[in-house]
Amino acid sequence: MTAIQALILVTVLGADPLGPGDHTRTVLMGEQKRRYLFHVPKDYDSKKPVPVVLALHGAAMDGAMMVRFSGLNKKSDESGFVVVYPSGSGVGPFRTWNAGGFSGKMAEGKADDVAFIGKLLDDLGAVVKVDEKRVYACGMSNGGMMCYRLAAELSDRIAAVAPVAGTIAIEESKPKRPVPVIHFHGSKDNIVPFEMVKGKSPSFMKLKGVEDSIQTWVKLNGCEEKPKTDTISKDGDEMKVTRTCYGGGKDASEVVLVVIEEGGHTWPGQKPPVGFIGKSAKNISANDLMWEFFQKHKFK
Repeated sequence: MTAIQALILVTVLGADPLGPGDHTRTVLMGEQKRRYLFHVPKDYDSKKPVPVVLALHGAAMDGAMMVRFSGLNKKSDESGFVVVYPSGSGVGPFRTWNAGGFSGKMAEGKADDVAFIGKLLDDLGAVVKVDEKRVYACGMSNGGMMCYRLAAELSDRIAAVAPVAGTIAIEESKPKRPVPVIHFHGSKDNIVPFEMVKGKSPSFMKLKGVEDSIQTWVKLNGCEEKPKTDTISKDGDEMKVTRTCYGGGKDASEVVLVVIEEGGHTWPGQKPPVGFIGKSAKNISANDLMWEFFQKHKFK
């Protein structure tokens, strides 16, 4: 390659460095570098604002693992949103989110992950034309818990959330605005149980049960107390899936609970990476359902 060719290549890349495909960036939080991966959809037009979906990994994972675990890159290309895979804090691939719930020594020195996500969104907006009215968050397990924290503490930037197998871990939620929620949970989840029974949850961490988490946001959003429930699985499907919707919330917000009967600590529609976390639904797709939900909700 000649010097002129190299100069032309640098100029071209500099003009549009972050087109469709996979990218990595880092954000400096104090003296610590925090990394995030993101996938720009194949039909991305840098002149048009694009929706963003944050995909938060579970405990003992990182952003790269969440790419494979969730399968969201495919949905990103199909539906035209940027999907972002941040990594929590920790060592190597074994990272966690400060989603709340810890007490004693476990609560000391935790990263401010709400501030990190805010700074990440600022950084992403510098290289991608983000539609700030359509920024969403989904997450698995500890990442789902972090979704609830973002809804409570970053509601001015997050339009809606989709926790999967993760419940509320913070003691108090005080959002600045109603935040629509769609929550997915398996009835046989043995890692984040559907109901938090005393003695069966970790002593160093306080979590709400699924129903308590749902009712918290039903009240916060001002939704109707009486929900509408339907079965979204088909007759003969191996796993029954029900959807309970609390509508009529402030600013057209709603709270939806999708329950997978016999489902484990898994991402519906994706094959579990290991068997001990339980069964995953094959007859529904969390990715499809959450994106359908997100499309209904954006900042006014």
